[in-house]
Amino acid sequence: MEQVQQAQPAPEDVVALIPRINIQAFCEDQNTANTMQSVIADRRMSKAHVSVHLGGISAAIQAFGNSKTPEVLIVESNKQRDALLSDLGHLAHVCDPNTKVMIIGHVNDIILYRELMRQGISEYIVAPVHQLQIIDTIGNMFSDPEAKPVGRVMSFVGAKGGVGSSTIAHNVGWLFSKQYATDTVITDLDLSFGTAGLNFNQDGSQGIWDAMSSPDRVDQAILERMLTKCSDRLSLLSANVSIDREASIDERAIENILDIVRSNVPCVVVDVPNIWSAWTKQVLTQSDEVIITATPELASLRNGKNLADFVKAARPNDAPPKLVLNQVGLAKRPEIPVGDFAKAIGIEPTIIIPFDGTTFGTANSNGQMIAEVDAKSQAFSSISDLAQILQGQEPPPKESKSPIGSLKAKLSSLRKK
Repeated sequence: MEQVQQAQPAPEDVVALIPRINIQAFCEDQNTANTMQSVIADRRMSKAHVSVHLGGISAAIQAFGNSKTPEVLIVESNKQRDALLSDLGHLAHVCDPNTKVMIIGHVNDIILYRELMRQGISEYIVAPVHQLQIIDTIGNMFSDPEAKPVGRVMSFVGAKGGVGSSTIAHNVGWLFSKQYATDTVITDLDLSFGTAGLNFNQDGSQGIWDAMSSPDRVDQAILERMLTKCSDRLSLLSANVSIDREASIDERAIENILDIVRSNVPCVVVDVPNIWSAWTKQVLTQSDEVIITATPELASLRNGKNLADFVKAARPNDAPPKLVLNQVGLAKRPEIPVGDFAKAIGIEPTIIIPFDGTTFGTANSNGQMIAEVDAKSQAFSSISDLAQILQGQEPPPKESKSPIGSLKAKLSSLRKK
């Protein structure tokens, strides 16, 4: 029997947020119901209202006999082809025409699949199902085939102040636009003390303040006027730093702004300030990638572990946050060894940046990027590796600079000849 071919999406492939819709699921199998509960907990479902019931198609028919069906109705059936089609005929009598119906079945049958598609069923998935498979399927139901792909949001946050998170975020965003020719918006959410404008020698506008106070009025055209253009592919979204106004950010406002930005550019780099509030937690939770920058000291270890544990728990279906260990090897400063730091925090560092006060200090003072100051520095090499990893590529292995390493490489090359 010819079967339906279905592939489980990888976490990094499922980027679209589900819109504000009502979803009801009627499951027959407890494992499927448990999976649906995991779907509810996923960050991509934060806007949707989802309820899960047992009883399958018969329970759905009973539930909607005298009430309106939701935007998405998910029903599970373990019956064979003819019995399933019969049940769906009864369901059709209580189902509103605009409701999208997804069926979770236990029969892998291409003939059944084609008949369901012919009858107007939105999707048929063969159990067992994975939460990301469900989310991806729902997202595809509401995606516009003519629309641009949704951009990825990458949030950089420091384990404490002064660890260099903002500098790394700005340099990574610059590399995205320069080295990978990717349209990028760097969003500096530190409205009182942000450094994006300084690092790029740009004067930010006051427009983002208006966006925060009137989120419902913000659209693509308004947001475009708020952006500060740094180059053809790089823009800043930040405010003209001032302490005259309190940087009180509404969760709904920042969510709306980031949704609009990500719908227009493929890469959004968010510089998250080192404060803990409802909106910073939301930004980290909703991001596609979270990058934590820390220095090898006790306070940074404690805060970094707390941040990493929070992000892991809040995004169970995503990859863990990436760890950047910065300012390693500062003279006369007692440091926690890299191995011990990684073991305690529970994450291996993605990159390790040695302390380089001259390069970083010159770049910050002149409003330049690290590559513009010293493209041969270890600092730039490490940040370049991070940008490459965030672009979904593996960085090339580092060549050994020791005489023994060079000799081994030459001997290996001779053997191949």
